[in-house]
Amino acid sequence: MAATRDRFKQLIDGFNQRYEPFVRQHLCKVYMMLGCTSAATATGAFLQMQNLVDLGVIAALSSLLLVLGLHFYRDNGKNYYRRVGMLYSFGFCSGQTLGPLLKYIASIDSSIIITALLGTIITFVSLSLAALFAERGKFLYLGGVLVSIINTMALLSILNMFFQSLFVQLGQLYIGVLVMAAFVLFDTQNIVEKVRAGSTDVVQHSMDLFFDVLSLFRRLLIILTQKEERKREEECRKRR
Repeated sequence: MAATRDRFKQLIDGFNQRYEPFVRQHLCKVYMMLGCTSAATATGAFLQMQNLVDLGVIAALSSLLLVLGLHFYRDNGKNYYRRVGMLYSFGFCSGQTLGPLLKYIASIDSSIIITALLGTIITFVSLSLAALFAERGKFLYLGGVLVSIINTMALLSILNMFFQSLFVQLGQLYIGVLVMAAFVLFDTQNIVEKVRAGSTDVVQHSMDLFFDVLSLFRRLLIILTQKEERKREEECRKRR
């Protein structure tokens, strides 16, 4: 127990020595806001699954408008709380759009949701710590590579609408998980460098990480669900 406490203290001391006080304060705000946005997403998904609030297409359109609004409605020092409200609203609408998928998965095996959630949390925390304790700017080179991969995947998605290849679909899901994981590394270090350069837009930085978390969670849900469906199909064939 004492050894664990000493290691944790060394970890905290190393973090404090590596980052300036204003960077640490900014990161705390970003992660707190990320947690609140995730809570808003969970609330939106729960209300949709329980048929208490179901915005349907309105949620999808609202999500798009809110993202565009946050992108163009930049922080000017006076609109902070308005932008925070927009971010939380985006999180809620994202949960509403995620609700139907979660409801379908729950009808198959509700443990898939827990597994995907735990996998997302563990992956995000591990990669965030790896990025924060890595050499300064070590993962910033990933930015251009990841954008190129996403553009290629988008093109393949369009082409696959005509070819309907299962191999391409599965490949995109698994590669998508790796890409989102790499984005956690990139965005974490990118946020630190932006803060050191003078950018203190907590809302924008929280939204960047929220995109990573949500995309990672969604892809893990789909992968685990497809595995369970294939498993059940094989069991049905054996019974026949």
